[in-house]
Amino acid sequence: MNTLHIEGVGLMAPGLAGWPDGRAVLIGERPYVAEAMPAASAALLPANERRRTTATVKLALHVAQEAILQADIDPSTVPTVLASSGGDSEVVDRICAALILPDRPVSPTHFHHSVHNTPAGYWAIANRCTATSLSLSAYDDSFAAGLMEAAALAWTDRTRVLLVAYDLPLPFPLSERREIVAPFAVALVLNPAPTERRLATLRLERRADQSVSRLDDARLEALRLGNPAARGLPLLWAIAHSTASRVTLSTGESGGLELEIKP
Repeated sequence: MNTLHIEGVGLMAPGLAGWPDGRAVLIGERPYVAEAMPAASAALLPANERRRTTATVKLALHVAQEAILQADIDPSTVPTVLASSGGDSEVVDRICAALILPDRPVSPTHFHHSVHNTPAGYWAIANRCTATSLSLSAYDDSFAAGLMEAAALAWTDRTRVLLVAYDLPLPFPLSERREIVAPFAVALVLNPAPTERRLATLRLERRADQSVSRLDDARLEALRLGNPAARGLPLLWAIAHSTASRVTLSTGESGGLELEIKP
């Protein structure tokens, strides 16, 4: 097994507005209430780029910035892995709607935002980052897939890696085929080398037959099941509690990913 150290956490969801607020909920200082989520900020972008960006990009950049600031590192040097089950579904919906019109008036801006790595591009623009970046999707197991990819990159290149996982509810009629109950985004700064700033230490191991970790709070468990990015909530719970624990994430038909967490 290999080791990773978590140096920063970003979090945004209804009732979990940032890591300090989310941690208070996860450790039981206050009950979870799915309050309206504050508007995600893309303040780090230039004004022209900020006007063109979407809710998906803003959400991903918001949590990424929180994690980077907590870790107190230069974002221009950090490789990134971004994981989303469906990308920017709002843009996809608008393009699909335009394609059924007589002249097929697809907006160039919407077409620009339709690719899966759009948030990664905006992050690079905002931070003048030329480091390696990968955007991936693995349906409901996108968080675990992103974590494994980020871990492999960190261990191979012996460098910090920023992992960002995010998904938003789909607009109608796409929502009839794919339900995501609420927006959710999380970001982790992962370092293969131990530092004084680390919040927790992870050991990762693939398991063939393991039961997926669940949350005792029924409302948080509903959020975990209702958004692919929220599959990482059991890991966040373990980090928040600062106790040694084990968490298993689904990786699809190939089995599970077991995480050993130490404070």
